[in-house]
Parts: sequence; structure tokens; C-alpha cells
Amino acid sequence: MDAVIEIREVSKSFQGQSVLERCSLNLKKGEIYGLLGINGAGKTTLMKITGGFQQPDEGEVRIEGRDSWEYREKIQSRIGTLIETPIFYDHLSARENLEIHMAYMGQESDINGALEQVGLVRTGKKPVSRFSMGMKQRLGIARAMLHSPDCLLLDEPVNGLDPVGIQEVRDILLALAKKGTAMLVSSHILSEMEQLAHRVGILAQGKIVEEFSPSLMRKQYGENFENYVIDIMKRKQI
Repeated sequence: MDAVIEIREVSKSFQGQSVLERCSLNLKKGEIYGLLGINGAGKTTLMKITGGFQQPDEGEVRIEGRDSWEYREKIQSRIGTLIETPIFYDHLSARENLEIHMAYMGQESDINGALEQVGLVRTGKKPVSRFSMGMKQRLGIARAMLHSPDCLLLDEPVNGLDPVGIQEVRDILLALAKKGTAMLVSSHILSEMEQLAHRVGILAQGKIVEEFSPSLMRKQYGENFENYVIDIMKRKQI
């Protein structure tokens, strides 16, 4: 099966400091790829480049065969993103924020259904300024998936959520994957990646240094699975 997202030898530096160095990975339709790394490993930068929000210094990203920077306007209408802290119109309600987003996208969608999925349908006219961090994160997820995108780029999607919220979001993402949505999901929490991702790539020194199936790795290493992965992350950061 052809890759939906192809990241090829991508490099990026800021003020002479290398963040990504010949980083490569690919995702297939319906696959959740977990991007695992410590804070500052370059996960957010890779997300931005993949979504066409930043240009790589070298290399390329292709989404459904198109260069994500060259065709960024078209691609950004086909993908959903939650990168860094989501920004909203704080004086407006959740529904009003999503209505504005869909008007900007020039598309129609089931806003009520999206709010129902993330547990915000009962917020009514409550302004986003009164939302907790977790509620804003839920709204960001609703906005990302609102237009039924082919691909989702989710940077720390369960950040700020309580255990119940984490489980609900996980169930939503797994259901979307079964319908064919490809997802690149970043986290620094191994246990979350194990429960969500089909494949996990460890990002260190600007590139994917190890790639594995969490379920197969768990079977192989059992109770030592976490220690094995943490050891890789420590060694590769040197």
C-alpha cells in the first residue's frame, strides 16, 4: 500500500542550531504513527513542516503524493492539525469557533456531531475564555477532525486531559483510524503511545533512531519494555 505521508531526509535548523537532520518516516492509510521523544527533540518542528507551515532546509514531505510546502494551501484543506496550544476566539462559544473555522475552510460539516464526540456539546454559549485547558484541547481536536480530513497531525493531543478524557480521545482516534484516517501523533509519554499507535518512532538527534511496533515489543520484552525504550532514548540523546 502506498504511503499517505512521506517524510524524506528532512533537515531544519534555527539560528545555526540543528533541530532535524535527515529525518525520514512514512505513514499508510489508517495507520497511527507515534512520534516519541523528549521535550525539545523536534517533534513540533517536524509536525509544522509536515503540515506545510514551515519550509524544510533540505528534504521534502509529500502528502498523498504532493509536496507539502509547494502545495500547502491545497494540502492544508485536506488535513487536520493540532500543533502546540490551540488558539481560539475566547469571547465566542465552542460552536461559534467551529462555525468560523468551517467558513474559513469553505466547507460544511456536522459541528454538533464533532462537539458530541469530544464531550463539549453541552457547553452551549459558554465562552472559550471560561474553558479549562483540557476543554480547549478537546475543542482543538474537534476542529482538527471537523472536515473529515484524510490525515491528522496531532502534537501532544491528550495534553491537559484527565484520565477519562484521555481514554475518550484515544477511542475517537482509534475509530478514525479504522475508517482510514492516517495520523501522526506526538508524545513524550511511552504508555500513551503503546495504547494508541500501530508504530512508534523515537525522535532523537534530529532523526528517527528507532522504530517499532509497541504490541510486538511488549510481547518480546514483557515487563522490561519501558526500560528498554527509555534506555534507547537516553543513549540516542548523547
